[in-house]
Parts: sequence; structure tokens; C-alpha cells
Amino acid sequence: MHVPDHFLTDAASITTGVAAAAAVGYAAYRARPALTRDTVVMAAATTGFVFAVQMLNYPVASGTSGHLMGGALAAALLGPWLGILSVTVVLGVQSLVFADGGITALGTNVLLMAVVGTLVGWAVMRGARALPRGRGAPAAALGALVSVPAAAAVFVGLFALGGTVGVPVAELTTQMLAVHALIGIGEAAITGAVVAVVLAVAPGAAAIDEAGAAGPVAAPVTGRPRGPVAVLGAGAVLAAVVLSSFAAASPDGLEATASALGFAGAARDHALAGLPLADYGAAGGVFVGVAGLVGVALCAALAAVALAGLARRQDRERVTARA
Repeated sequence: MHVPDHFLTDAASITTGVAAAAAVGYAAYRARPALTRDTVVMAAATTGFVFAVQMLNYPVASGTSGHLMGGALAAALLGPWLGILSVTVVLGVQSLVFADGGITALGTNVLLMAVVGTLVGWAVMRGARALPRGRGAPAAALGALVSVPAAAAVFVGLFALGGTVGVPVAELTTQMLAVHALIGIGEAAITGAVVAVVLAVAPGAAAIDEAGAAGPVAAPVTGRPRGPVAVLGAGAVLAAVVLSSFAAASPDGLEATASALGFAGAARDHALAGLPLADYGAAGGVFVGVAGLVGVALCAALAAVALAGLARRQDRERVTARA
């Protein structure tokens, strides 16, 4: 659900950008107390993995595909605040390096996928703990299932208020929710499977674990998170280098809806469409697996550097407070 430039008016894009920046800033503030070397490493691995799996479009209907949004998965592994930061890094790299998602629409995409997707997914996971089987992977899958149509519903509201093309709101709502409910099934399957594997390798290494405990900020890792990091790293390389070549080429849910309702033409060409890695290497003749590997490394490195910087700032503030 990568919104391109000019689906929303400039005023709407600025508004969503401000809202997204405020949410990301608050997430950084809330995440700082839990930042340690282990959580930084886990967050970097999760960020690279989310980027890689987002490359894997899967068919959901005739001529329509979907892909992982990743907010619920990041929340399940890292908690909501680090989850927001992780997915924000992915969306920034996609927009500015791979020309995927508009530049002026970056705030909109962060708001939809990194903020709404992560927080709705986390809230559902927390609520699911009250159910008989509401623990660990099942809770994460349920959160993922709900997070996708929730983000789609927010897009409908934004487009109804600030879209550049007038469309019947009822039709937009019906089509967006219908196709993203199907996409949510794939999101749930991927999220549940990944969380199950991580918890099998290292129980307690995810923010929501098999006991149903859900830490408020980050994964309650005990010892070095080598097992989960290895799993996520290997999965990211497999997805980006090998499986990306088999991704469905059909339009995703938003693109298909825009074509059906006649507002696809409102999108402007991406300002960075000429970059060598634009469209995951297609613009520069780069093999998609190579482009994917670059993206994974870049996302993981940026997440590690940014979070390590936050951690150092937190340490300095603690020292100052004691002085």
C-alpha cells in the first residue's frame, strides 16, 4: 500500500507528514529506555527482514497482489515503539533509494504502515492474550490480520478528505477494505509463521512471547539474540536474493483500486525514478536480487546506526542525571 505522490493534495500530504513526524518522534522517545546492544541488533535484523519480505508480492485475486506491510510483525518482535521506528526506516529507504512510494507521500505511508499498522497490530495482540489460544504466534497473526484493513480504512478517510480526484467514498471503501482484507490473510500467515519460528529458536526473544507476555517497549531478550538474528538474517537474504524473482507482477491492492475507480492517473512520476536501483533495479538493469540485498543491508545498517545513536544519548542523559 505504497501511496504515490499526488494521490493526496499538498495540504493533506503536509498534514500527514507532520502527524507522522510527531508519531515517530514520540516512538523514539518511548523506545530509548529499552535500547541496549541486544535490542539494537534485534531491531536492525527485523528492519532488514521487513524490507526483504515486502518485496514478495503474492496474488490475492485475479490481477491483484499484496505484500507484507510489516507493522504487526515489527511490533510482535520489537514492541510498538521500536516497531514504528523499524518500519519507518524501511519506508524511507524504499522511497529515497528504490523510488517505491512517493517522496511527498512519505509521511502518508509512514502514518499508514509504520504508525497505524504497528499500533493497531499491537493493540489487537495485547487484546488477544485474553483468548484461550491468544498467545505468541496466534496473537501476532490476529494483529496482522486486522492491521492491514485498518490502514486501508485510514487511507480511505484521508482520500475522502484530501484526495486530488473525486471518487464515490462508498465504492472506495468497499474496494479498499475488500482487497486489503484478503491481503491481511497473507500478512497474518507470514507474521504468525515468522514469530513462531523466532519463538521456537529462542523463547522470550520477541516482545510478545508464547507465555502471552507483552513487554511495553522491546523484546525481553535474555542473553545475545543470536538465534533470532540469524533466522531473520537468513530469511532476509533468501527473500531478497532468491524469492524476489518470483514475486507477483500484478498491481497491489491500492493500485488495483485506483485503476478500477479511475484515479490511478493522478499519481505523479517519482522524482527519483531514474536512480539505478529504482523499481528494485529495473530502472538500471540491476538484478532484483542484488538490489534486494543492497536494500536489506542499507535498512539494517541505518536502523543500527540510528538506534545506537539514541542509546548513546540515553546513556549520556542518565550520567548527567546522576551527576
